[in-house]
Amino acid sequence: MTEAVFQETTAEPRTQSVPLSHLSLELGHLYMEDFEGGPEVLRRHFERVRPWADAVRADAAARAGGKPPRISTCFLVDDYFTRFSSPAEVVPFLIAEAERVGLVIDYLARESGCAVADKIPLAESVVARLVESPPPGSNGLRPPVSETGWLANGQRTPVTRTAQAMRRAGAWHPPRETSARRHSVFVDVELWSDDKDGRRVWSCPLLAAVWQLARLGLLRNEGEAALTPRPGNTELLPDDWDELAPLVQLNASAAAFSAYRTCSVLPHRFLPVEHAVRVILDQTEVDAGALGQVAERSAREGVTVPDAVADRVSYAFYSGL
Repeated sequence: MTEAVFQETTAEPRTQSVPLSHLSLELGHLYMEDFEGGPEVLRRHFERVRPWADAVRADAAARAGGKPPRISTCFLVDDYFTRFSSPAEVVPFLIAEAERVGLVIDYLARESGCAVADKIPLAESVVARLVESPPPGSNGLRPPVSETGWLANGQRTPVTRTAQAMRRAGAWHPPRETSARRHSVFVDVELWSDDKDGRRVWSCPLLAAVWQLARLGLLRNEGEAALTPRPGNTELLPDDWDELAPLVQLNASAAAFSAYRTCSVLPHRFLPVEHAVRVILDQTEVDAGALGQVAERSAREGVTVPDAVADRVSYAFYSGL
């Protein structure tokens, strides 16, 4: 005899779905020094971005098999490490300089929103999902990332201890990348530091990893989509960054913010940070419900999406301005 099982519907796991474009194209980051450089700095940046953006769009069209690809653009402003100017001054400035070379910014994000958005501690929640890949031969002496705030892509150099009298010190061993191809490219990523009051200051790589997960439609908080766009009015922008939504939709006709894949066109100075982002993404246990939704939808659309989350992220780096 088969027994019926009754369960409260509120107890069933639920993962909110988000609309997905084919590609999320990031047109750059803005830091205080860029803004202080005046219109010329941003103008040169967008002039360098435009050819790469055109190439990325062409590649997305080829991947779509002749169908018009859904592509949204975004831009990230650093209001986390340094506060400068105001949304009322910066946003129109950005929009104008992008439009000058034929680019449209669909979505604008505040980097502080990658730390905490709508009172949700996003950076902390991603740290809680980190699952370190144990290097071959590890002996458990390495403290976990939750204690150290450091995440590596392999085996660190063993700590050299003071040798006891009449005993020879242990041999030095180099660090080793877990998935090295012939030679190692070892990376050890600092996820946070503590300020003078003992509060955590999240690192650029960790915030950028949160940013990538949001752009890939994989960021959830207890099943609810996190860091989602809100409509913005460029005619009524606040004078304080805290009064601006963490993610603002500037273009009402834009394709969905999140996408199957992301591409970022950035100056080459971001290369070390984005390498660290891949290390973080490779060791993040992404929400299974969100992954399943992307897999089901991409299969229905006939879109090929890599299994590894980090492989859904791509870049175009340019040198100099």
